[in-house]
Amino acid sequence: MALELRQQLKLTQKLVMTPQLRLAIKLLQMNRLELSDALQAEIEQNPGLEEDTSLADLQPGNQQSLSSTEEAPKLSEQREKDHTEQVRVEDTVPETNWDDYANTFDSNVSFSHETPPADAPSQFDFISEKPSLLAYLQWQLAHAELDADEWDIALFIAGNLNRYGFLECTLEEVMADTKCDHDSAEYILEVIQDLDPPGIAARDVSESLFLQLERKGLADSLAAEIVQHHLNLLQTRNYKAICQATGKKRPEVVRTIEYITSELTPYPGLPYNNEATNYVVPDVYVRNIDGELVVFLNEEDVPNLKLSSELQNLLQDEEEMGKDSKRYIKEKLKDAGWFIKSLHQRQRTIFKVMDSILKFQADFFKYGPTHLKPLILKDVAEDIEMHESTISRVTSNKYVHTSLGIYELKYFFSTAIPVDGKEALAAESIRERIRKLILDEDPHKPLSDNSISIKLGEKGIKLARRTVAKYREQMKILPVKHRRKPR
Repeated sequence: MALELRQQLKLTQKLVMTPQLRLAIKLLQMNRLELSDALQAEIEQNPGLEEDTSLADLQPGNQQSLSSTEEAPKLSEQREKDHTEQVRVEDTVPETNWDDYANTFDSNVSFSHETPPADAPSQFDFISEKPSLLAYLQWQLAHAELDADEWDIALFIAGNLNRYGFLECTLEEVMADTKCDHDSAEYILEVIQDLDPPGIAARDVSESLFLQLERKGLADSLAAEIVQHHLNLLQTRNYKAICQATGKKRPEVVRTIEYITSELTPYPGLPYNNEATNYVVPDVYVRNIDGELVVFLNEEDVPNLKLSSELQNLLQDEEEMGKDSKRYIKEKLKDAGWFIKSLHQRQRTIFKVMDSILKFQADFFKYGPTHLKPLILKDVAEDIEMHESTISRVTSNKYVHTSLGIYELKYFFSTAIPVDGKEALAAESIRERIRKLILDEDPHKPLSDNSISIKLGEKGIKLARRTVAKYREQMKILPVKHRRKPR
């Protein structure tokens, strides 16, 4: 058998992920905060992309909006420009007169030229960061009479408190790391436990509650006995078992438990937690204007982008520029153009998807969550002629601001639950009905999962008890025995 080389033609089909396609997909699946970071990073890295600050103020008629009854807009001349529309900051935020907030000290006895009004803000209102739990404890320890070795032990214990104020290490670990004896470690722990807030540096919830009661002079009370020995029964509100274990009557036990739950806190360090809160920034708004639902894109923090005019002018001086420099500038301008087009495509896609959701879920925006209809990704994909994977990327981590609140776009997609003689309901609509039944129940005689199933069946909604329990757990609602309140 002879070996030989041959030329052969072969026709195949395959998906090629171009850099432009990868960029479009990457921008499409970003949420609002990630998009802002990506825009700033691209402006810093690409000299061919810059922010356009020469745009005139936008008129109300230039806002990106569309009625829910109209077709999604095609690419207009204004949207084809190499920039994105945005209301300037000075159009919405009034200029601040910082002299109103500054101290105007005088050489006279008076601290200021004039007495500020009673509702004037204080300089302390502008402190950007509140003190942490560790800083608060260090400030209190500074007033305690501790020597150098005791101060090291105190700092070690305070540094091992978690965000709830609980001590995460044992006394043996304190002794090993600070080279102290058991009595010294236990003494410093008691010193810290005497600090504010009450219950700090406890090893568990039971000890924290007992320290708070001890601070109130109730170390020998029924409440102290319950939190020390019957905390598990307190969590399940098993009044009968607590009465049997303590030998007290039910009214006294009920009053004691109400005092524990209302006057004590299981996590004393949590109010001093200074973790930053990440707020949800909606990508799109749905507003009811004169009885008509209107979609608005949120472009408040999207800068106006354009191609760099300086680089474009440099390309015109062909004689003074080398080939490498010209190739570099062309590549950067090309990348900038693709970035702007991908950003516009992202905004148009989000608009189309939200407008399609609005068609299917118009009753939700008018009457509330109980009128949410069954909807799947395929329905929206067929409506706007896009692939389901694109709809999935658009609806992930994207939020819409409505008159009913802020919802993730995936919230509007739900499976169908059949209803006798009526149109099928969405699973989220069923969960909302269950929540409403529980809110309207008698707190002394709450509804069981089986009772809720029967009530839904009376309205034609056939739902098994286990399904009701599953939906209740998804809404983080306690079972009937934990919701029952004593008379």
